[in-house]
Amino acid sequence: MRPTRLRLYLPALCLPLHAVAEDNRFTLDPLVVTGSRYESSGWQLPFSVNRINAEQATLGKPGVNLSEALGSVPGLVVQNRQNYAQDLQVSSRGFGARAAFGIRGIKLLADGVPLSNPDGQGQVATFDLDTLERIEVLRGPFASVYGSNSGGVIQLFSRDGEGPPKFSLDTSQAAYGTSRTRVAAEGGNDKAGFIVNRSHFETDGYRAHSGAILDKTFAKLTLHPDDFSKLSLSFSELDQNDTQDPQGLTWTQVQADRRAAAPNALLFNTRKTVDHRQFALHFERSFATGTWQSTLYSGTRRVIQFLSIPPAAQGNPSSAGGVINFERSFHGLGNRWIQPFELGSSLLTLTVGVDYDYASDDRQGYENFVSSNLGVTGNLRRDERNAVTSLSPYLQAAWQSGKLGLQAGLRHSEVAFDVDDHFLGNGDDSGSVTYRELTPTLGVSYALSAALSLYASWGKGLETPTLNELSYSGPGNSFGFDLKPATSEQIEVGLKARLAETTSLQLALFQIDTDDELVVESASGGRSRFQNAAQTRRRGLELALQSNLSDTLRAHLAYTHIDAAYSQAFTSNGRQIEQGNKLPGIPSRSLYGELAWQPLEWFSTALEGMYRSKLYVEDSNSAKAAPSYALFNWQARFEQQVGALTFNQVLRLDNLLDREYIGSVIVGNDNGAPGPGGRYYEPGPERAWYVGAGVQYQFD
Repeated sequence: MRPTRLRLYLPALCLPLHAVAEDNRFTLDPLVVTGSRYESSGWQLPFSVNRINAEQATLGKPGVNLSEALGSVPGLVVQNRQNYAQDLQVSSRGFGARAAFGIRGIKLLADGVPLSNPDGQGQVATFDLDTLERIEVLRGPFASVYGSNSGGVIQLFSRDGEGPPKFSLDTSQAAYGTSRTRVAAEGGNDKAGFIVNRSHFETDGYRAHSGAILDKTFAKLTLHPDDFSKLSLSFSELDQNDTQDPQGLTWTQVQADRRAAAPNALLFNTRKTVDHRQFALHFERSFATGTWQSTLYSGTRRVIQFLSIPPAAQGNPSSAGGVINFERSFHGLGNRWIQPFELGSSLLTLTVGVDYDYASDDRQGYENFVSSNLGVTGNLRRDERNAVTSLSPYLQAAWQSGKLGLQAGLRHSEVAFDVDDHFLGNGDDSGSVTYRELTPTLGVSYALSAALSLYASWGKGLETPTLNELSYSGPGNSFGFDLKPATSEQIEVGLKARLAETTSLQLALFQIDTDDELVVESASGGRSRFQNAAQTRRRGLELALQSNLSDTLRAHLAYTHIDAAYSQAFTSNGRQIEQGNKLPGIPSRSLYGELAWQPLEWFSTALEGMYRSKLYVEDSNSAKAAPSYALFNWQARFEQQVGALTFNQVLRLDNLLDREYIGSVIVGNDNGAPGPGGRYYEPGPERAWYVGAGVQYQFD
């Protein structure tokens, strides 16, 4: 065994791809790094943070979408669009609910590397759940210690290769022409470890015109040069060619054929191609009592997307066309020093660091027609060089003395945008703007007993406009120099309790007040203009309960209630949005429950259920809200071991009761005309089956 002196940022925990007997026990006092940035007990931290281990996130599940793993976290709303051209919708206490595509306003990290662009727009499709070691989810005021656009934080950690070499092969088939294959190898010792994973996924899709093919590769090499150092090198790749986009439906279209694509999606053959490659290096070394951690990353991303903007709308001289084509290069560096000090009977831990992130786009726009041929690349209508730079130094302090704990943080966020327009046929969209803000945080916790801890925290946050929001929000659709960032103030109080030896409870109450909320001012011809016109307030309650009811039976419950409303009236698209209107895309109530049973070492089964209240789809609250729904899913897993071979089989049924429901909504997708004609709705699938099988060979 290696000396325990080194406290690794990414703990080397080898989780077998297929274990004969899964240990369903859970730790009442999980160790996390998210929020404090050093390994700490979640029990002692004065904020809401959840740790999801690989077994809970992936066992008995397809392993395709992050939505499979996050349903059990209170405060999060994860909507699977069933549309691989647009990624998931994820919001945390309402942050990110308005995102029309990808993930907005939530910091996404994988092994310390941002999956979010410096402007706050991100995606999770590049991360491979097959290599997952754990997920940590942070909500509340302390999310702002991760900089701008951090309404919440989702960190994914890949495991290190350890133990005797293992080779794995999996395959699965599912409803709607869905299949997936995966091949992997991993292993390691006290000097080095490796993991290589390759997966191929394809589907016809539940809805018409929603087919997709995704190929992912992940490789990681971990080295231990000495007893005090760790070096990790990783590579990830996503190839996603001609993924079809069925787009949103009107409510009338949903009632007529919920599996249909929008008519214009078929007319223009809306689709998206993504090629993403990324390298990362993480180094950590202990010096006496302090620890230095450094992460360096670099990559490229190519996107070609065909939209359904009508040719008539592109007749507007300011139109950027109906085809998006950009090549992005990005890189970044994160450095921090963690230093603990023993002060008598108390412990003070200081963390000082700086994060630097940069992304540059070579971006073109083209007409999506040539003469009468639609859905093809036509004349050039946009040619820009876009750059976004983020530089954020920070300082955090944590003091623990007996039952009392204090945490404080201060971060200076500087985000700079620069657009250099090379196509002047529709006006000069060039411009630049820099946002700077100090975001402090403060928290206190007190252990009333060994089984009950109370806490309170406060913090300020910053959400900058994205590059897309800035591009056309100025006069005459020019660059939006005057667009301000949204600023928020958050308060959270809560408790963490141990009920007997096998049950844990977390309860949190929160309030979030936001000024200069970014909303749509007008939308036409495929371009949306944004404005700072609203103040909002979000108040809510989160409850998480986890219990081992017996040696073979485990239960998990998560409940969220949130009241999210505009606290000031404003005008959008020429109509008055009244004070008290509900924020769209945020359900007032969400409930998740899971009951897992493992009576035998080779057999386990689980039943999960979820409820979500209705969703408003636009600011006036006048359009048809997506109705509330409840779903139940069931899965069973079998394992057998024959010598060095381990076999596994999975059977899963989703939407057991065959309910019709709206899986996600596209907030404000009305192009200026809210009402029956708005294409807000993305229907979820009916009852669906999934079967999978795999084999693993472990060398001596």
